Amino acid sequence: MKLYMTPGACSRAVHIALREAELPFALEPVDLATHQTASGEDFTHVNPKGYVPLLDLEDGNKLTEVAAILQFVADQNPKLHLAPASGTWDRYRLEELLNYVSTEIHKSFRPFVEPEATDAERDRARARLEKRFEHLDRAVIGDQPFLTGDRFTVADAYLFVMLGWAEDNGIQIGRWPSLARFREAVAARPAVRAAIEAEDALG
Repeated sequence: MKLYMTPGACSRAVHIALREAELPFALEPVDLATHQTASGEDFTHVNPKGYVPLLDLEDGNKLTEVAAILQFVADQNPKLHLAPASGTWDRYRLEELLNYVSTEIHKSFRPFVEPEATDAERDRARARLEKRFEHLDRAVIGDQPFLTGDRFTVADAYLFVMLGWAEDNGIQIGRWPSLARFREAVAARPAVRAAIEAEDALG
C-alpha cells in the first residue's frame, strides 16, 4: 500500500492507523501548493479531488476520505480491534464518531487555511470548535481513556490530529481535562510517536 500524504495534514491520522495496524506501507509526500508528489507525479492525476489522503492499494484500487480509509485500515488487521466488527452496534457508534470528527471538527478548520478568510470568520470557527471540544470532553470521553472506552480505535487517531491543529490555531486543549489527558495518552503511543517522527523527517 502507498499512502499519499502531507506532513501534519489530516493524512497523519491514516499514517498513525497504518502503524497501529502493523501493516506494510510506503509514504508518498504531496506538496499541496504545487500538487506535485515527491516522486514527481502530478497528484491531480492520482486524485482529481486534489487533496490528501489517498491510499493506493496493490490491486489498483484507490480510496480517499479520512473516515473511509481509517475503517478500511482497521479491517485489514481485525485482531488488533482498531474498529469494532462490521454490522455491530459498536461499529455504528464508531462511524458516528468518525463522522462527527470529520464534519463538525475537521471541516470547521477551513477558515484557518483559506487566505481570504477574515479574522471574524476565524473567530467564529474557533468558537464553534470550542463548543465541539466541550461536548467531547464532557459527554463523550469523560472518565474513559479513549472515545469509545478503554480501547484505542482509529477514531482516536483522527481526533488526536485535530487537537494538534486546535493548538496550532490558538485553542488551548488544556482547558478541557479529559481531552488534555486523552491527547497526552495518544501522543505517548509508539505508533503515534513513530508517525510524527517520520513526518518531521520529511520536512
